[in-house]
Amino acid sequence: MKIKLLYLIFFVTTISCAQGLDSFEITKEWHSKIEKIAPSEARVKTDIKKVLVFSQHTGFYHWTAPHNIEMLKILGRKSGAFEVTNSYDIDSFEKENLKKYDAVVFNNCNPAGPKRDLFWDLLQKNSNLSDKKITELAQRYEKGFMEYIAEGGGLMILHGAITVQNNSEAFSKMTGGSFDYHPKQQEMHVMEVDEDHPLVASFSGNGFTHIDEPYFFNNAYSDHNFRPLLYIDVTKLEGLKKEPESDISYVSWIKKHGEGRVFYTSPSHNAQTLNNPEFLQFLLDGMQYVTGDLKCDDSPIKKK
Repeated sequence: MKIKLLYLIFFVTTISCAQGLDSFEITKEWHSKIEKIAPSEARVKTDIKKVLVFSQHTGFYHWTAPHNIEMLKILGRKSGAFEVTNSYDIDSFEKENLKKYDAVVFNNCNPAGPKRDLFWDLLQKNSNLSDKKITELAQRYEKGFMEYIAEGGGLMILHGAITVQNNSEAFSKMTGGSFDYHPKQQEMHVMEVDEDHPLVASFSGNGFTHIDEPYFFNNAYSDHNFRPLLYIDVTKLEGLKKEPESDISYVSWIKKHGEGRVFYTSPSHNAQTLNNPEFLQFLLDGMQYVTGDLKCDDSPIKKK
């Protein structure tokens, strides 16, 4: 069994590397580099917030997930803005447990297909319950989590975690959209939608260039019921699978859900993106938005 598991990990890692930047282990040198370039202080001075980072997956494994955990710990500790508790346990979504936290991070926690329902997957994987009972519990977790956000909680979604409840229209409306597809990894220049918006201030109007998967979205995304932060020029991409509806694709946004706040960033498939101190500042600013510390315009642009 161990041999098969090691082979599977090797196979997935090999496929991942073949499609983009090579993966690498977390070393003391890498840790020290991120520690050095991470922001020294938060834009908004505040009490330390408690953040739950959920890093479990049942679908595609993103090799950068462990790097994101360490990066978030560094961001929180160095800035003094938040502290991180990492979890792989679905019981983390019990309502009493969620009350302990100011915000939750979905760290590339991808579900498998075709259900695209991470709660269902984890319940099915870790219990002997009937499918009917699993469905009931999964729906309870989804409803409870959405209520947690609506009542004032925060949610940061990193890259592929936009798929957590990908087939749920209600969840899609909360997050701002669902994953549709992506062409191959490629170099792209990500640009600010509004360079004067405080959440993109770190890029100084220049955007940034990196290698990543150019994401396209469906479901609630078409309503544009969010405040977009970053976009990519679709006309410069290679390998599109369908005719795009627009020449731009928004790849990061913020939005309100009830009294709570949601921040999404598609850029972050590869840990090499974390080498950019401006991107680290962007993530820290996004965290301060979802915890309610950084106030900014999050009104939706809506479909014109």
